Amino acid sequence: MKILPAVLTITSAGFISAATEAAHQASRPVPSNEVRIAVKADYRTILSNGWPEHTPQFPRRGNPNTATPQQYQFRVPLRPEPLDAPRAGHGWWWGVALDGVPFEPGTGETWQNNPQSGWRFEAATGFLDLGLDEHHAHVQPTGAYHYHALPTGLIAKMGGDGTGMRLIGWAADGYPLYSAFAYDNAKDPKSALRAMKSSYKLKPGDRPAQEGGPGGKYDGRFTQDFEFKKGTGDLDECNGRTGVTPDFPEGTYYYCLTGEFPYLPRLWHGTPDQSFAKNDRPPGGGPPGGGGPGGPGLPRPPFMTALDQNGDGELDPAEIMKASASLLQLDNNGDGKLSPEELHPGPPPGGPGMPGR
Repeated sequence: MKILPAVLTITSAGFISAATEAAHQASRPVPSNEVRIAVKADYRTILSNGWPEHTPQFPRRGNPNTATPQQYQFRVPLRPEPLDAPRAGHGWWWGVALDGVPFEPGTGETWQNNPQSGWRFEAATGFLDLGLDEHHAHVQPTGAYHYHALPTGLIAKMGGDGTGMRLIGWAADGYPLYSAFAYDNAKDPKSALRAMKSSYKLKPGDRPAQEGGPGGKYDGRFTQDFEFKKGTGDLDECNGRTGVTPDFPEGTYYYCLTGEFPYLPRLWHGTPDQSFAKNDRPPGGGPPGGGGPGGPGLPRPPFMTALDQNGDGELDPAEIMKASASLLQLDNNGDGKLSPEELHPGPPPGGPGMPGR
């Protein structure tokens, strides 16, 4: 991957045919992957244009959007701390790959296009064609190319999965993200490598018959078709575990991607950094049930997201006691004060987003 200054490509908006768009893209200079990862003070910073090392082939069937370079400025803590309970994301990027492309587990597609229905389609289970490419990625209306599952091209460039533990990115809370293979014995780096298994399972039986709901058998087409069953796999509800890795020989908590639901983790083990907030659409893609991603809801102010450590939509006594420390997460310039811009940041570069991808 090339390490270059960030660039911004500005494209015009309009209604054009797929053929015209293809011709337009063919005449357009092909962007290159640009990412810069550095350690400064207590944070790791990731600056990128979100463009992968291959050329995204979009628009395509199931996804009408054109990929364009973005301007990302992510940061993650070098010494992440675990929360008392996992935290759900609310319209945030979950993390970022080493190539600078963000991860987003969930989708904006809902049953009958009704976010309030509580039924959100899954991207990687194959029931709804969302135009995922061979890298398990597609494009948002903003032009943001993003991964929904294992980034196969990136892993192939790193030597492939199954031949070693592959650090492929960072979660928004600072914990490392690995591909599917990890040590059989989490504490023994000499133990065999094997694909980690999720502890999420399909619910038995049929979806409850309710007015406006999809009904039918739990078959995996919706996020809410799954439930966490502790101890049935290798990983916890965040799709993570604690153990040694080649990059952390003393041990750490780390996440894994899996070949089955949830594919990408849906929860954070620690506190995500505000730089991953998208502030562009309602929550989507979290674990089944409740008011987390995948359920009904509206975007929340950043200060509420910072205070609500467990993501349940309420402030309990413990969260209120930690309010001062939590709010300091929003102090991006480190001056000890919260400006209006830090309390209510504008939309990310590239324009406002739209529900749907």
